[in-house]
Order: sequence, then C-alpha cells, then structure tokens
Amino acid sequence: QVQLQESGPGLVKPSQTLSLTCTVSGGSITTNYYYWSWLRQPPGKGLEWMGAIGYSGSTYYNPSLKSRTSISRDTSKNQFTLQLSSVTPEDTAVYYCASGTVIVGKSEREYHYWGQGTQVTVSS
Repeated sequence: QVQLQESGPGLVKPSQTLSLTCTVSGGSITTNYYYWSWLRQPPGKGLEWMGAIGYSGSTYYNPSLKSRTSISRDTSKNQFTLQLSSVTPEDTAVYYCASGTVIVGKSEREYHYWGQGTQVTVSS
C-alpha cells in the first residue's frame, strides 16, 4: 500500500521560504501516469491545489502561486519537495501531499493516495 508522509518545520517566519518534503513508501514516484501533488487548506477556507510533479519529472503550478512555488523530486529517496518563497501569514495552512492520475485535484476523493497533512504557521 502506498503511503505518503509530509515533513518539515511547523513554524516559518514571514519572508522566509517554506520547505516541505513528502516521503513515499510502498510505491515509486516514477510510476507511469501518476502525479505527485501539494495542496493546502488555510484555516476556515477550502482546499487549494498548489502544484504537482509528474512521473516523468514535469512540473505544474497553480498560476496564482507559480511565482513563489517550486516542486522538485529525489528519485533515489522516493521523495518530492515543495518550496514556497516569501511567505506571509496568509500562507498559514495545513499542507498535504497527494498522488493520483489527475494533475489538478480539488478534493481528497480525486486522489488515490493522501498524506496526513502537516500544519505550517507563518509568524514572527
């Protein structure tokens, strides 16, 4: 069974870069036709798709976040990473990694695999 686990700091200062890693077990991030995504849910708001990296390494970003977002992968560690630069308190959210055959998903049910989520707070 494929499992995803997010890791990274829970507190980030404004203007810094948020960096999160998703470690995948039970499956490979190079599996054909699978996309590995980052999503977030700010308090009191809906789920927001941030971006994805595909099985071939291609990347896809939410246009509203593209200028601040970078997603990369380490196939030797079976991990993919999110970097979000110039964070503000509005970036406070629970961040999720997920995977499925969709590039852009709007809800958990659209994905095959879903991490437990990690709270990130942006505050000085």
